[in-house]
Amino acid sequence: MNAMDYEADLSEHERAVKETVHRFAQEVMQPAGVALDALHDPADVIAKDSLLWNVFAKHRALGLDELMDPSSGLTLAEQARLRCIITEELGWGDSGLAIAFGVKNFPRFMAETIGRLDLVEQFSGDDCIGCWAGTEPDHGSDLIYYMNRPSSDQPGRPNCVARKEGDFFVIDGQKSAWVSNGTIANCTAMFCAVDMGDGVRRDGGFLMRLDLPGVTKGKPLDKIGQRALNQGEIFFDNVRVPVDAMVIDADAYAMGTDMILCMANSGMGSIFTGVAQAAFDFALSYAKQRVQGGKPIFEHQAVKARLFDMFRKVQASRAISRQAMLYNVTHMPPRLEVAAASKVTATNNAFEVASSALQIFGGNGLSREYPIEKLLRDARASMIEDGCNDILGLSAAENF
Repeated sequence: MNAMDYEADLSEHERAVKETVHRFAQEVMQPAGVALDALHDPADVIAKDSLLWNVFAKHRALGLDELMDPSSGLTLAEQARLRCIITEELGWGDSGLAIAFGVKNFPRFMAETIGRLDLVEQFSGDDCIGCWAGTEPDHGSDLIYYMNRPSSDQPGRPNCVARKEGDFFVIDGQKSAWVSNGTIANCTAMFCAVDMGDGVRRDGGFLMRLDLPGVTKGKPLDKIGQRALNQGEIFFDNVRVPVDAMVIDADAYAMGTDMILCMANSGMGSIFTGVAQAAFDFALSYAKQRVQGGKPIFEHQAVKARLFDMFRKVQASRAISRQAMLYNVTHMPPRLEVAAASKVTATNNAFEVASSALQIFGGNGLSREYPIEKLLRDARASMIEDGCNDILGLSAAENF
């Protein structure tokens, strides 16, 4: 049996989409993810002749963004459900690539989310590779924790500040090495401190190009997992943008950041539901082939018990991630506690399921000849990115 066997109510359209995306994940994403993961230098992942760009092109050719577009004619609930189905399958293929695909569209997504449809086209298309520039060298998960509090309550000085000068904002400072798509992005949805000239620290959200004078990039981050996902620093030196580039002002900041964070966390829940499903699928297949004690290890009770524990965690992640996406797409305002529960549950479960899968593989699981050690590394990274799970829980609990 596979994951689709447990989808009792898939429509014909949903089933066709799921099968198409699963085939792309299996035939394109998984082998590409393994190949990119094996590259010693993360700069090679984004080199001009890298396999990465071919994968990006094939993903665009699928037309998945158009399927989930608000103009598709689907209801909000149908959009949410299809988004989950697609994102789970992309996560099944490779979580790093799945995140890169999602973040690529983040500026357009932010424009849609805040109702600035006039900006959607500007930040759409093949020529726009987006990123979400939030994290800073001195502000990581704590930035999320303080998002809905007055700027004056936030400890420490900001690393990146937009200072108003006449009809422009002048941006100086740095975003940290954890910006996904950071060194390949040419446009961004950026959150940073704002100085309106009155000495009061505020915060704002900007939609802007990154091919402006004064913008430079650091080197790609060399990290333990999700190595197909480019991450890196962005530096701003006297970068001038028109005042209308600030699309979320201080008054709308709490609501705007909540909406963005809710959808990002819901997406992470779906991606890592897919990772957990992949780890379970590999482990189940291996258990039915690997012979120990004179029979396939699947026939040993301890292995069956471990597989069932993995299965229930996958199903729990799928249920909570789909519920979170459905709620936050169809309700306004969205609820951070719902999205955070999805992200934290799915990422924790993905790591636990991958760890159990490695145990089933035994010594082979430690070898790069098998896929499990990569899934374990990828899942471990997810428990920190987009907000450390512990801090996300604290931030979400503020809404109780």
